[in-house]
Amino acid sequence: MPATATSTQYDQLLQSAKDATLFGSSLGILHWDQEVMMPKKGLAYRADQIALMARMYHKMVTDPNIEDQLCACEEDSELMHDPTSASASNVRELRHAYDRNTKLPTELVEEEAVLSSKGQEAWKEARKNNDFSEFQPWLEKIVTLLQRKAECYGWAEGGEPWDALAEDYEPGCTAAGVSEVFTPLRIRLQSFLDELMGSDTKPSNAFNEIALPIDQQKAFVQAIASQIGFDFDAGRLDESTHPFCGGTHCNDVRMTTRFHENNVNDAIGSTMHESGHGIYEQGLLYEHVGTPMGSAVSLGIHESQSRMWENQVGRSEAFWKWCYPTMEEYFGDATASLTFDDVYGGANIVRPDFIRVEADEATYNMHIMIRFELERMMMKGDLAVADLPDAWNARYQEYLGIDVPSDTKGCLQDVHWSMTSMGYFPTYTLGNLYCAQFFETAIEEIPDMYEQFARGEFGALKGWLNENIHCHGKRYRAAELCEVVTGKALSSDPLMRHLENKLRPLYGLA
Repeated sequence: MPATATSTQYDQLLQSAKDATLFGSSLGILHWDQEVMMPKKGLAYRADQIALMARMYHKMVTDPNIEDQLCACEEDSELMHDPTSASASNVRELRHAYDRNTKLPTELVEEEAVLSSKGQEAWKEARKNNDFSEFQPWLEKIVTLLQRKAECYGWAEGGEPWDALAEDYEPGCTAAGVSEVFTPLRIRLQSFLDELMGSDTKPSNAFNEIALPIDQQKAFVQAIASQIGFDFDAGRLDESTHPFCGGTHCNDVRMTTRFHENNVNDAIGSTMHESGHGIYEQGLLYEHVGTPMGSAVSLGIHESQSRMWENQVGRSEAFWKWCYPTMEEYFGDATASLTFDDVYGGANIVRPDFIRVEADEATYNMHIMIRFELERMMMKGDLAVADLPDAWNARYQEYLGIDVPSDTKGCLQDVHWSMTSMGYFPTYTLGNLYCAQFFETAIEEIPDMYEQFARGEFGALKGWLNENIHCHGKRYRAAELCEVVTGKALSSDPLMRHLENKLRPLYGLA
C-alpha cells in the first residue's frame, strides 16, 4: 500500500487496537491471579484495581479518534476491496467492536467490573456452603445490570435482550436461531440416550472409581497436554475451582484444571479441554497480536477446538491405545488392575448426571440447553432469580430424568453467571457442532490420523488446525469459516455420526 493519508490512519487504527489490547491483557492477568494465586483478603482491593483498569480500558477503546480512523479506512476502496484481506478484516472487526463499546457508558462498565469480581467470590462461598440464598442477591444485581447493558446495546426487531449479550461471544447469534438448532438436536439426543440407556451392555466404570494421588495426576495430565501440542514454554497449567484458559497473547497462555482423588478422568478431560483452548491461542500469529487478525473468531469456534481435543481425540480408542500403557509410568501398580476396556470404556460412560463439566458427550448438550433456556428467561424477566433453583431442578428432571440433590450440584455449579457472562452457554454446543464437522474434514485429509494417535503422534492434527483455523484470526466469521474449511454449512449430522459410531458398539448396539 502506498504511503497515503489512509494508510497512515490504518496504521494508527492498528496501533490504537494494539495499545488497548496490551492494556486489557494486563487486566486479564489480574483476573487470572484472582482465581489462582490471590489470597482471600485481597478481594476488596483487587475489585478496585479491576474497576480502575476497566474504566481506563473503556476510555481507550471508545476514543473518538478511532471513529475518524475507521471512517477513513472504510472509504478506501484499495484497503477494503478484498473482504478477506487482513486490512479489510481488521477494519470490519474493529468497527464492530467500536460501535458496541461506544454504546456502553463508562460507569456501567466500571460497575460490571466490580460486580464480576465480587460476584465470583460470593459464588465460590455459596457453592462451598451449598446455599443459593447466599448468591441470590448477587445474581439479582447481575441480571439487573445485564438487562441495562442489553438496553444500551439494543437488539433487532423481533429479537430479545439475550441477543444483545450473545453478540459479544458469537456475533450474529440470536435466541431464536439457537432454539431452531437446539430443539431438533434435543429430540435426536433424547432418542439416542433412550437407546443407550435401554441396552443391557454397558462399559466398565472401574476407571472412574479408582483413587489416585493428586500429585501423580498432576504430572500425568501435564504430560498429556505437552504430548498433544501445548507449549509449556509459552504457557502454564494451574488449579482453580472452575477450569479455564486465559493469559495475554500467544506466548503467554494460562490454563487451569482441577483434581479429584477418585476421578482422574475428570482431570484428563478438563486438562485436554483447556489445552485445546490453549493450542488455539498459541496458534494465533504473533505478528497480528493486538488486532482482530490475531484474535479468535468466536467462542463457538474456540469451543470447537477445546471439545475436539477433549472428545474426538481424548475419548477415542486410538488415543487410549497410546495413553493406557503410559499410565504405569505415573501411577505404578495402582492402575495395574485396569484393562484397556476399563479405561477406554470408562472414558465413554454415558450416564445422565448433574455436573456439566463432568458430563459425557451424549448428555453434555442437554446441560447447555437447560442453561440457555433459564438465562434467556431471566433476561426477559420471565424467571425471577429466587425461582432459579426450582426451575433448574425441574428441567434436569424433564431432560435428563434425574433429581438434583443440592444447590452445589445444581444451579451453583458454573462460574459464568457470577462473572456477568450471559449469552455464553450456547457456544459450547455450537462448538460441539463445529468440532465434529471440522474433525470429519480433517480425517478425510489425514486418513491415517487415528493410527498416528495410537502412536502418541498428534502433530498432524495440530498442524491442520493451525493452518486451517488458527492462523486466520478473525478473517472469517464462524459460519463462513465452517464453509471455507468443510465446504458445507454447519449441520448437526457430523456430531450425531460421531456419537453413534463410537457409542453404539460400546453399548452392544452396533
